[in-house]
Amino acid sequence: MSVKESDLAPGGPTTDGGLQRGLKSRHLQLIALGGIIGSGYFLGTGYVIDSAGPAATLAYLLGGLIVLCVMLCMGELAVAIPISGSFVTYANDFISPAWACGMGWSYWLTWVFYVPAEMIAAGIIMNNFFPAVDTLYWAIGFGLIITVINLSYVGTFGELEFWLAIIKIMAIIMFVVFAALIFLGVIGGTEGFKGTTHLLGNGGFAPKGSWAILLTMVIILVNFQGSEIIGLAAGESKEPEKTIPLAIKNVTWRIIALYIVPLFLLVCIFPWGNAGLEESVFAAALNAYGFHWAGGLFSFVVLTAAISCSNSGLYGGTRAVYALAREGMAPKFLGKLNKNGVPQNATLLSIAGCWICVLAYTFDSSEIIFTYLLALSGFAGAIAWISICWSQLNFRRKLEREGFDISTLKYRTPFFPYLTHFAIWVQVACLGIIAFNEDLRISLYIGLPLLIFPIIWYKIWGYKLKPLEVARIKYEDVFVK
Repeated sequence: MSVKESDLAPGGPTTDGGLQRGLKSRHLQLIALGGIIGSGYFLGTGYVIDSAGPAATLAYLLGGLIVLCVMLCMGELAVAIPISGSFVTYANDFISPAWACGMGWSYWLTWVFYVPAEMIAAGIIMNNFFPAVDTLYWAIGFGLIITVINLSYVGTFGELEFWLAIIKIMAIIMFVVFAALIFLGVIGGTEGFKGTTHLLGNGGFAPKGSWAILLTMVIILVNFQGSEIIGLAAGESKEPEKTIPLAIKNVTWRIIALYIVPLFLLVCIFPWGNAGLEESVFAAALNAYGFHWAGGLFSFVVLTAAISCSNSGLYGGTRAVYALAREGMAPKFLGKLNKNGVPQNATLLSIAGCWICVLAYTFDSSEIIFTYLLALSGFAGAIAWISICWSQLNFRRKLEREGFDISTLKYRTPFFPYLTHFAIWVQVACLGIIAFNEDLRISLYIGLPLLIFPIIWYKIWGYKLKPLEVARIKYEDVFVK
């Protein structure tokens, strides 16, 4: 179905079958950060440091480089074809429908598994403050709030994510300031300047060897997961040709600043052997220097992080299901929009799955389950990221092959195709390395079937389903030869 020129105009009518363009530039930038800085960052970082020592900094640097490459690939696609559920649609158009089906459902299931973990984390924190109310009730309550928000006008979702992300960013900045002063010996006892005492002591910079750095990469990837939500939100952002490149540029460097700098200061002031999943390693570091209020403060920050990540995760999973329904890879009723232009049924399906998992998690709240959830989320997130880069590679090749003028692209991935190939193969390597990590290997056992079964289903039955009749942007409508 051809898209009218007026519909392609920045800030014009919806170009995505009725979804509303209600997300502003500041919303888009903070939505991505909201999805990335979840409780997994504040809690999962302890696992990475415990597994790799101070060399975890290098693992996060590699993760930041991967994020940069993926976001540059996403930028080209999202600006050219700003459509909600983007990387599902891009995979369908530029890789294959079967792959798009497998990747899309795998991505959705990951959020269905992971969002409840965030709800439970929030429930545990509130239970500590109010022991009379059971953790389960808090988790369900947060689930109801998140459901209402995701069924509302998309601008409401964007505004909430904006302020929740601000809280997390301010907490990280506060930690950086305190950690820097502790490192210099200005505050935190009489030890004075720390130098390389903790950075190189207790076994050295890489006490468990360089291989341990690579073995933790799947957890690193899940800590960065959520940046792809920029693409999922593309169909609901105002002036995508301006807001998306700006969001990608700013979010990428902010991710690096908010991850690498705090982590480096952390391993400079805190013995890596004391890190773990029992509490936020950031709070533990400040507590070790007498700032005992840090535990309560970071409990609140982890609470906001859990709510924010649940909110953006449900948004991302819902838009992925909506895109699957639109492409004929899911029941048509999941593509229905409510009066606010929000995929209502897809949201209700997603939150129902989350509630089932919330109930299941109450029977086992062990740390190993949380680690498995992180690993599984990292696996499916990496599959989505690989798909984004693969789609961009095929998209550019297709334009060149069919004689389209590449110079008309408003945003182009730099160093093409080398950067794209690097992003794809380094992630493939990271997933392959999971097989050598006993703690995280289970993510392959669960993640691969979640990817393969929908592909098989589509090959046998799914291809018979017809796509929804909705207006959507296609590359043929945007570019000229």
